[in-house]
Formats: sequence, structure tokens, C-alpha cells
Amino acid sequence: MTSTLRLEKITADNFDTAIALRVRPDQEDLVAPVVKSLAEAYVNPGVAWPRLILDSDRPVGFLMAFFDIDWTGDATDLRSGLWRLNIAAGGQGRGYGRFAVESVAAEILQRGGTRLTTTWHPGEGGPEGFYLGLGFRPTGETSGSQTVGELDLH
Repeated sequence: MTSTLRLEKITADNFDTAIALRVRPDQEDLVAPVVKSLAEAYVNPGVAWPRLILDSDRPVGFLMAFFDIDWTGDATDLRSGLWRLNIAAGGQGRGYGRFAVESVAAEILQRGGTRLTTTWHPGEGGPEGFYLGLGFRPTGETSGSQTVGELDLH
């Protein structure tokens, strides 16, 4: 299946398609809507890397990555990772999330990075099992109410 999957840069031509993407209703409190992500990308130029996930030409998800941000504010802890991941309602369990994480990992490696950072809401109904299943390990840190996890890319 992954041979039909690809990422596409968000443009004026696919903007409406991207913001129409919705997660399952029971997950709406776990991840910001795509329109908020794109607003964050707009106010953080050069930091955010938003992409539409397509299966052939069908939109199935959205991701937003970041590269080399100053995580702690002291310029000694630069991190790259997955900022946001939205898989369309009905599209989970088909490899789209795994493809998204692998795509961000490949981009980080291409840019010279060796680890992928992300955050998730812990607890019932959250994506913790998904991330742990991909090999992420909690760092012991939190970002607001979210767990911080890392994946070594060596």
C-alpha cells in the first residue's frame, strides 16, 4: 500500500482540501484541527513543515513537522520532529500514520538529524500505543499536559 502514499506541500490549490480533513469525533480533543496547524505554520515561517498525506490522489491525513527548534530556550537542545498528525476519520489502521512518521524521520535524517521528537496526550483513547509501537520512548518530560517522546534514528 505505501507505494501509493505521498506527501504534498500545502498550497492555495489544496488548502481547502487540507482544512476539510477531520479526525474521528472522539479524537477532536486530542489534536488541533488542520486549520489551526496552518495558522501556526504561517506565524512560524521557516519552522513548520506542513504536508498533506495522500493515498493516490485521496487525502487521508495531515502532518506538520519541525526542524532544529530550540526546545528548552537555551540554544543547547535543538530538536526536530512531528508537531502534529491528523489521520482522517475512517483512515486509521491502514498505515497512514506509520507512513507519516517514517516520512518525517527520513526528512530529519536527510537534514543531518538523529532523533525524532513528538508529543502525545496520555491516557484512554490517546495515541500513546501507536507511538510506543513505532519505537518511541517517553523522555520523562512533558509539554503542557502532553508526554514527550523520542525515536532514535541511527
